[in-house]
Amino acid sequence: MEKNYQIEDAELGTITWKVNAKARRMTFRTKPEGVFATVPTGTTQKEVKMAIETLRPKLLKAKEKAKPKPLIDLNYRIDAEFFKLSLVSGNRERFLSHSELGEMRIICPPNADFNDAGLQEWLKKVIVEALRRNAKIVLPPRLYMLSMKHGLPYEQLKINSSKGRWGSCSAKKHINLSCYLMLLPSHLIDYVLLHELAHTKEMNHSEKFWALLDKLTDGKAKALRKELMQFNINI
Repeated sequence: MEKNYQIEDAELGTITWKVNAKARRMTFRTKPEGVFATVPTGTTQKEVKMAIETLRPKLLKAKEKAKPKPLIDLNYRIDAEFFKLSLVSGNRERFLSHSELGEMRIICPPNADFNDAGLQEWLKKVIVEALRRNAKIVLPPRLYMLSMKHGLPYEQLKINSSKGRWGSCSAKKHINLSCYLMLLPSHLIDYVLLHELAHTKEMNHSEKFWALLDKLTDGKAKALRKELMQFNINI
């Protein structure tokens, strides 16, 4: 019979692991209720703790993603630097939205059932579309300005709704940026844009790449990367 072992971690909460004779390496899974690991026979608690420290940034990010999504209702707010959203109760029997650059207000019918999965999905689509429209106005001139300032030209820019990556750059210098960048403060938006522009010159994450990005960010590349990892897309 497999035995479960547990330790409490100030940041990660309860970490539970079990020994499996068939396991060849340690594997970790993050759930809302904690972190769960499977380890090979003979693995010591010290080795588990060392693995946790090595994986801590990834486990913290995974823990944040595992949190239940907040219900989009009258209490839901987005208060980012470039995008603000609020939901208010109205008197009409259908939803209305009022949107302008950097701000969106959704007027909801008095009998709206925010627990309805279909309504939640629709509200998400409305919000993401607003983010995309704003991103197409805000991000292109910002990228162009940084490109000209640092002498790092690119071929084309596309805005997508990726939740997995803030941005990417191909070997052809085609840059893709996520509309979710609109949820970040301006200095982190610029960090992501500079990160992708740096890839137009260094198509990897080598020491040369980080040296270039460090130069572009006044020596703050690693600190900004760490700060960016704290943000989670929660729509």
